[in-house]
Amino acid sequence: MTPKIRKLVTVVDETLTEMGRAVVPPVRRAAAVAVIENPFAGRYVEDLAPLIDMGETLGQLLAERAVAALGVPGDVCESYGKAALVGADGELEHAAALLHPKMGAPVRKTLGKGAALIPSSKKRGGVGAELDIPLGHKDAAFVRSHFDGMQVAVADAPRADEIVVAVAVTTGGRPLPRVGGLTKDQIKGEDGLR
Repeated sequence: MTPKIRKLVTVVDETLTEMGRAVVPPVRRAAAVAVIENPFAGRYVEDLAPLIDMGETLGQLLAERAVAALGVPGDVCESYGKAALVGADGELEHAAALLHPKMGAPVRKTLGKGAALIPSSKKRGGVGAELDIPLGHKDAAFVRSHFDGMQVAVADAPRADEIVVAVAVTTGGRPLPRVGGLTKDQIKGEDGLR
């Protein structure tokens, strides 16, 4: 089943300074968001395979849009995350079906790698609700400097029968990180952890 997309939104966030200090290079984050019709709104359906397949399609579309918004090659991106917000007539399981079984592969392909799990969040909310997209390093989950998040909202979504789906990518971790741990230059990228 092809997702019925009502709206696409792309947001770019660029941090140039933090606490009066220059961030060099600036940290850039982009989120690509789709507002789609929820084909199962208002009813229980056992087989969520159509949403799972939509997740694959949306993963590619949204990852490509987010990378394009940053204006860099996909393999330059360092962090990623995904999230979904279901309207009042949907279930959290609808968000899970979109995000988990198939969305990750096209996101990783767009970025040229991605050994680590893609952080995700899902919630239910009304029109204009904020969606927090968790972020983590694409190749090593233990890189603390990249534990982050990006907040997005679409003013007129989700309607009760819609789902807001988002993929975010970044060119770096948090500005001015200093909580220790594995650094990005120490990544082995073999098991998705270190």
